[in-house]
Amino acid sequence: MAVSTTHSRSLTALPGVVADIFTGIFDALVRVGEANAKVRQINALSALSDAELAARGMRREDIIRRVMGEWV
Repeated sequence: MAVSTTHSRSLTALPGVVADIFTGIFDALVRVGEANAKVRQINALSALSDAELAARGMRREDIIRRVMGEWV
């Protein structure tokens, strides 16, 4: 004897479906952003101490402007 189960969402679950779609899109955009070389560079510079930044002639406030340049 075979047993099968079908799952379907009713119209009352529609907001959940829409939320799932937007969550998926948002997660994909985050992954694209994190893969960006500029984001990796910002993260690497942010991980440095203030002394290490000073040795490079930078302050923490300058990181975004230095990396992003004309985009900011």
